[in-house]
Amino acid sequence: MDIPGDRRLAAAVVMDDRERVLLVRRSEKERFLPRVWGVPCGKLEPGECPEDGVLRELKEETGLRGVVVRKVGESSFLSEYRGHEIKNWQDNFLVSPLPGQIVLPEPDQDSRWLHRSELTDVDIDEYNLDVVLQAFTHS
Repeated sequence: MDIPGDRRLAAAVVMDDRERVLLVRRSEKERFLPRVWGVPCGKLEPGECPEDGVLRELKEETGLRGVVVRKVGESSFLSEYRGHEIKNWQDNFLVSPLPGQIVLPEPDQDSRWLHRSELTDVDIDEYNLDVVLQAFTHS
């Protein structure tokens, strides 16, 4: 059986020139945090640097391209895979979006641009909220 070890991830806090952050609602089909709002994030490919991975994940999850502004922090969390605990290590980046249309992979997903004061208007979990606040703290 293929049991993964620690996982490396990268998250994009996408902030526009009006200091609004892009949040995406996960599909109800997701095993992990279905229908919860958060930032574009995902696993790095083998040998992929976090800066490249975060831009790839942004494109895959939103259809947007962007430019990494800076790394704003790190996060970690535990998850489970086939009965085994996995430690997830995540690099968090502030990303400036390039012009384009948001295209979400699943029809039941949604996206919103929110100011800092509006972040808790959606069902965002504490973990994703902390990731977003890292970008504001380090600006």
